[in-house]
Amino acid sequence: MPRTIALMNQKGGVGKTTTAVNLAAGVSALGKRTLLIDLDPQAHATLHLGVEPAERGSVYDLLLDTSLKLGDVRVNARENLDVLPAETDLAGLENELSAASDRTRRLSNALDQHAAALPAGEKPYDFVFIDCPPSLGVLTLNGLSSVREVFIPMQAQFLALQGVSKLMETVKLVRATINPRLFVTGVIICAFDASTTHSKEVVADLDAFFEQSRGSSEPWANARVYRPAVRRNVKLAEAPSFGKTIIEYAPWCPGGLDYKQLAQTLVSEWDLLQGVKPEVAKPTTKTAAKTTSKPAAAPPAAPPAAPPAGQPTGQPVVTVIAPAEARPTEPA
Repeated sequence: MPRTIALMNQKGGVGKTTTAVNLAAGVSALGKRTLLIDLDPQAHATLHLGVEPAERGSVYDLLLDTSLKLGDVRVNARENLDVLPAETDLAGLENELSAASDRTRRLSNALDQHAAALPAGEKPYDFVFIDCPPSLGVLTLNGLSSVREVFIPMQAQFLALQGVSKLMETVKLVRATINPRLFVTGVIICAFDASTTHSKEVVADLDAFFEQSRGSSEPWANARVYRPAVRRNVKLAEAPSFGKTIIEYAPWCPGGLDYKQLAQTLVSEWDLLQGVKPEVAKPTTKTAAKTTSKPAAAPPAAPPAAPPAGQPTGQPVVTVIAPAEARPTEPA
């Protein structure tokens, strides 16, 4: 079973699609087989990857026609990265499925069918990311019914902070009525500006909110603010115009470094839950030969590494473990 994550925020322009695309790209670059599902009628995640949905159909066709299989419409966008592209016709899907009893589970059913009957020689997905539209309709409900985790990308602003509580209540409602396994894993801060006191205060308020929820029965009881915050960077805005991810376009810019570190965190968390031990680099023959000769003088201790410039430092980075009721009962 893959790690399934929906990225949602009912406020547009907060970095949701940028985060979905670049986390998927970062995770796939680490060798994990990844599927990105674009459920937004604007199709920005599809465009970001330079994919033309008209070539093979789109997620619209998959949700509308239950005879289609996931493999019929997915596109291989990069090594280890497939995408279910979107198109503007998705905007009318709610009306077209209004009479369907399974209208909120069409995507979940398609994913389950694909996992149960993998084509010969195909490996299962390790990660599935879903870019939900900025509204609570049949498309978002399809996304939330198909995953176990919710990530909330947002900017460190007062109005965005006020909207988080509404999002939490939405997740709570979906968990009670459609998907009892659903929980909020955390918040990813986008376009962070460390030079403003307001941004730091918003992050501190989020930290305090999640800390107060520890031990409760709420879907966000184990949620946290992920570090690093993604720093404001013009390269993140330029990359989609070239049909590239930030990992391809400018991997060493501040935003690229932040997304790469976040992707590594997600992979490390999942490997830990599955009992996968981190690889330890073996010494080379040349290095091993040196150790048998006269030992070299120990180098002076290096000072502690400073956090990346512009990052909030109010809380150390810790590994998030899913709530007990949401953890898989056996390695996935």
